[in-house]
Amino acid sequence: MLPSSVLPRRSLLLGSTLVAAASLIDGGQNRALAGDAVSGPWVVELFTSQGCSSCPPADAYLGRLAKRPDIVALSFHVDYWDYIGWKDPFASRETTDRQRAYARVLKQRYVYTPEMVVDGIGDDTGQASAIDALLKQAAQRTPKRATPDLSRDASGNLIIKLAAYRLENGPADVQLAIYDRKQSTKVARGENGGHTLDNFNVVRHFETLRNWDGSPATWSVPAGPLQPGQGIAVLVQRADQGPMIGANKLELAFSG
Repeated sequence: MLPSSVLPRRSLLLGSTLVAAASLIDGGQNRALAGDAVSGPWVVELFTSQGCSSCPPADAYLGRLAKRPDIVALSFHVDYWDYIGWKDPFASRETTDRQRAYARVLKQRYVYTPEMVVDGIGDDTGQASAIDALLKQAAQRTPKRATPDLSRDASGNLIIKLAAYRLENGPADVQLAIYDRKQSTKVARGENGGHTLDNFNVVRHFETLRNWDGSPATWSVPAGPLQPGQGIAVLVQRADQGPMIGANKLELAFSG
């Protein structure tokens, strides 16, 4: 366990290059509409590690949550368990810093795994009843969501559209996540040594695209193609790692 600390404002780059929605499909179409402003999606971020023996049940639960259209589920792998015999191939210091920032904002004494942070407002180890309660709380917290409309143009660029939204207490951060929908890893050492672990919606690239003041806005994010089984999410989060006020996702066809 690590004490909380302040997250510097910087991009979290987990992949070698920025990729965007070149071949994205959602329900047979290349867009994810904003839809009903009060129906989410809601964001569930799992902080986990392949070196943590208590994490696999939470990993599996995130995989079930990831199938729900009203949830943007993301798995962030932290690096502070790497010292006990197995280096998690998806872990990074930047991911650990993101978790520490949540610890500061949520007034926790330390960080831990597994930890699910729901819509930036609360956390739990991944017990279904507790996560359901936090999701209900998130749904009741905001009468309207700033849900981005996501699509791609003929060149494969990601187009992000946000309608006008009344922001209080300053601007929000618009964040981009690229994730692998499933990864299976044979773990040779450490607490999970000898097991094959399945991880879901593993974030490989994460960055803050820009600040948003609530005015109607459209942005184009250029990039190359996603790989089969990848997805992309856009989060709209109050500055300084505050509560989420909107999110959406686009995903490649996936059989896993």
